[in-house]
Amino acid sequence: MATDDVRFLADLERIKTLKARYCRFVDTKQWSRLATLFAADTRFDGFGSAPAGSNAATFIAGISKRLANVVSIHHVHTPEIEFTGPDTARGIWPMVDYLQFPKDAPPREAPDSPGFVGWGYYEEEYRREGGDWKFSFLRLVRLRIDPLAKDHPAVRPGLLAPSPDWL
Repeated sequence: MATDDVRFLADLERIKTLKARYCRFVDTKQWSRLATLFAADTRFDGFGSAPAGSNAATFIAGISKRLANVVSIHHVHTPEIEFTGPDTARGIWPMVDYLQFPKDAPPREAPDSPGFVGWGYYEEEYRREGGDWKFSFLRLVRLRIDPLAKDHPAVRPGLLAPSPDWL
């Protein structure tokens, strides 16, 4: 295998790991770690937690407030990633998210519901900075949002929580 092929595969895996960390840090409410994944000039579009064009600080402030007491599960699958330069790339990730809000805070996407399941895509741009891949643009495109039924079971207490320092 040529050196360029090895670098390509290594960079591809680093970008996949970046996205995996994004999902894990959001779902486990590790906001300070989430902030480390973004370039200083990252912009966001399509997120209910921040207006279009927001920077990382505004996005994190919004998402940390909105999801503070929410059970969230973000899954992404089978990305398409293309390198646009030696230190830049673009990707699209099919996604599904599950959000279960506290009883006193129904989500805007599903009024009168304890939460929703959403499907769509993340459209993203990445940039290598100081040897690490970072997000430089994120857009959430939703194709469908299904509200949870009013009688959806409550979160079961006593479940084992993820270990924030496992990796």
